[in-house]
Amino acid sequence: MIEEPGSFIVLDSVDSTNNYAMAQIHAGTALHGTSYFAYDQLSGKGRLAKTWQTEKGKNIILSIVLNTSFLAVYQQFHLNVAVTVACIDFFNKYINNNAIKWPNDIYWNDSKAGGILIENVIRGASWQWAVVGIGININQRTFQNNLPNPVSLSQITGETYDVVNLAKELQRHVMNRFDALKKDGHENLFSIYNHFLYKRDIQVRLKKDNIVFDTEIVGVNDQGQLLTRDVMERSFNFNEVEWLL
Repeated sequence: MIEEPGSFIVLDSVDSTNNYAMAQIHAGTALHGTSYFAYDQLSGKGRLAKTWQTEKGKNIILSIVLNTSFLAVYQQFHLNVAVTVACIDFFNKYINNNAIKWPNDIYWNDSKAGGILIENVIRGASWQWAVVGIGININQRTFQNNLPNPVSLSQITGETYDVVNLAKELQRHVMNRFDALKKDGHENLFSIYNHFLYKRDIQVRLKKDNIVFDTEIVGVNDQGQLLTRDVMERSFNFNEVEWLL
């Protein structure tokens, strides 16, 4: 298979689209913007070694290869912001009340509609490639009981969608926001990210270690830390706190 920049490649079944995309990078065959869509994913990955469960042919399972050589290693969260904003662009065409639950889950009201997993190729001080894995619930109507709050686009609207066409649309949104990051920097993207931040200016309950506390969500800073305010101003790194919804 000869790939071209921006190719959209459809796979019937893979263990993980991120694994497949990463293998193409290491083989030297993947090009910037190449996207891999799968109807079925046997070992889908989420953050913190979690799995992504999906019914065959019902949802968007997509991994996009990006050349990140213009970004420094410490700017990894900038890419996360660009991708999550692109997912909001995608959802805003179909439904309202969309939000970004820090750091990179896509929410509709208080339910999870999608998630993002970015894996990187870093050699020395150079961030060379990223594989952006995106899972979006589209046509699935039933979910396993151990998933706390899933929702699909079809559940919200009552309609059924062509998942391949929607995945191609999502690819275009990601590439548009990635190009904006490269051309204009991250400031506007961060502003949009914080505008759509889940529970911003609202008091929530978080858990750190064994301590549960109430705090108000203020925003997210350039380093990707969650900023909150209660009796004092606080900042939290990834995986430092757990949401109690």
